[in-house]
Amino acid sequence: MNENSYPRDFVGYGRRPPEARWPGDANIAVQFVLNYEEGGESCILDGDPASECLLSEIVGAQPWAGQRNLNMESIYEYGARAGFWRLWRMFTSRGVTLTVYGVTLAMARNPEAVAAMKEAGWEIASHGLRWLEYKDVPEEVERQHIREVVRLHTELTGERPLGIYQGKPSANTLKLVLEEGGFLYSCDSYADELPYWVPGRTPDNPHLIIPYTLDANDMRFATSQGFNSGDQFFTYLKDTFDVLYAEGKEGSPKMMNVGLHCRLVGRPGRAAALARFIDYVTSHDKVWVPRRIDITRHWYEHHKPTEAR
Repeated sequence: MNENSYPRDFVGYGRRPPEARWPGDANIAVQFVLNYEEGGESCILDGDPASECLLSEIVGAQPWAGQRNLNMESIYEYGARAGFWRLWRMFTSRGVTLTVYGVTLAMARNPEAVAAMKEAGWEIASHGLRWLEYKDVPEEVERQHIREVVRLHTELTGERPLGIYQGKPSANTLKLVLEEGGFLYSCDSYADELPYWVPGRTPDNPHLIIPYTLDANDMRFATSQGFNSGDQFFTYLKDTFDVLYAEGKEGSPKMMNVGLHCRLVGRPGRAAALARFIDYVTSHDKVWVPRRIDITRHWYEHHKPTEAR
């Protein structure tokens, strides 16, 4: 095998990662993401073959072919009706902004929530047209979905998305994102603790990847190997923060992603742990709490490859 043509990268930044130079000489960038998916999940009312089965209180749920799962539907409805507003109040009362991964159809079904996101100054990135698995979707269909994402997202929010996290991507997703041409960054990677560049449409136009997380993520409340209490969630987030903060203090600042879902951490017993963590983060000096677009602009300004400047 020719390693030069192998599409996976096991080296990355190696032993000498770049000096992030976060604003304010911060030791760490803590980036909160709120996944807004409720209303974009699988449902036969939207022409899907089966009900949703992922990331809910019904651990181990299976898709019901050709049937509605009303329990599952109401759990997702809770996220939009109650969980979102609890989290919105939590972040806005503390003056902490975040990035929303917005599923386009979900946002279309709750204009008031979209207005609140904009009012709060949150970035609304794209989480795809629907919260669906794309691995078996034909390339042309996914291409059409990405184009419709940009059109409808712009209509709903007043501006096109600059970042995208398909979430359940296909082998074609990155190619189609690059082909669309208007995205400044993608997030379908868990490969690093710093942003990194991949080849873009042309040699002088690289594309930025801002990795996401599946470990510092409330989705583990809804998996068989995960968090059983708010204390476990808080402890894991705190330990992650403490290690990365110490590394940054020693001269190697990194990025910490925190993944959130309205229907999961929006429940009161979990929201309490998240509030404690936000307060813990903001009690430290030399911490930057940006949106993903802020990280993007910083990386474009300070770390764009020389040949692409």
